[in-house]
Amino acid sequence: MRGFSSRKTVEEALQWVDQHCNALSSETIPLQDAQGRVLAVDISSDIDVPQFDRSMMDGFAVRAEDTNGASTYNSIRLTITDESLPGKPAIATVQSGDAVRIMTGAPMPDGANAVIPVEHTTLSDNQILVHDTVPERKHVGEVGEDVESGTTVFQTGRELRPQDIGVLSSIGKATVEVIRKPSVRLLITGSELVAAGQQPGSYQIADANGPMLSALITRDGGIPRHPGITQDNPEAIREQMQQPADILLVSGGSSVGQEDHAPVVLAEDGELAIHGIAMRPSSPTGMGLLGEKIVFLLPGNPVSCFCAYEFFAGRAIRQLTGKDVDWPYQRASRPLARKLVSKVGRTDYARVQVIDGKVHPLAISGASVLTSTTRADGFVVIPEDSEGYAEDSEVMVHYYG
Repeated sequence: MRGFSSRKTVEEALQWVDQHCNALSSETIPLQDAQGRVLAVDISSDIDVPQFDRSMMDGFAVRAEDTNGASTYNSIRLTITDESLPGKPAIATVQSGDAVRIMTGAPMPDGANAVIPVEHTTLSDNQILVHDTVPERKHVGEVGEDVESGTTVFQTGRELRPQDIGVLSSIGKATVEVIRKPSVRLLITGSELVAAGQQPGSYQIADANGPMLSALITRDGGIPRHPGITQDNPEAIREQMQQPADILLVSGGSSVGQEDHAPVVLAEDGELAIHGIAMRPSSPTGMGLLGEKIVFLLPGNPVSCFCAYEFFAGRAIRQLTGKDVDWPYQRASRPLARKLVSKVGRTDYARVQVIDGKVHPLAISGASVLTSTTRADGFVVIPEDSEGYAEDSEVMVHYYG
């Protein structure tokens, strides 16, 4: 057993992450798979959307000047000469005194420059009585009104939303070039662990970290690879650490005890850049490089594992995918119901509940009590230069929901 020779600050650890994480190369994927992916190139449109003038209302395409002076008390009679439907335009050209029945989205017929809504007319055999004046271009969708040909629709780095995918489809894109997802390998160590879904026996523990980390990796845009539990011995750990991946997450065996082999193996085979961080929970966290793999040593205690992932590994994965590095949580400033104490020189991750608009601290310690995160509405980060916050102080709550 040996102690940490020194602990880095959270800020120093974040700087290391940022220095070693750049967006990955690109790949081309089908448009229907692009939700949440980050564009690797600018996208321009080769076409106008729409490519034709179209009606924005159900009604009649007319010459606007033919409706001048029309009102409820002074109806103007026009003759219906044709109809225009979506995908089936009218053949007739609208002359003075004519009207073409038209549906929403249908092409405007030649000669017409406005649409009178059906509710402002009265049908009489093959004629209509117009009860309102419409100005030129009223209720007409213009060519290129949505997207003009040659314009840049989206720029590199945009995280695509469902409505973005709709726009890309409207300009004829079947595929998009996006930053590829990082492969994230999980190395869950612990001779006492059994795989998730199995009933633990005497002195055994069901793996909670593997499924939790897999879900977090997926949320942040990575592809989790979880081959199972690895026994607590150096050779088994070394073999698993050598497997290909962009990022390796080691959960358990990250501290300085006699069964904590992962830091030693990483130091021998690669670079153990940071080992021990001035934070609670998660102080045994480490990080380094193994070839081109970025390696995070996460504590085995579930809350510590969760916290270390949130601060460091999740940030790295989001950077590799080109996403915003910040936590993907809503946040709001709220007053404390009671004081929240911390120790200067250490960053604290405090789980909290928000009741009637006030923040109630649940826990700072208790690294093995994972339900402290499920009972919590969110968390408050207390920086290393603070002794905490007094009752009624405004604190920033990051909401899990």
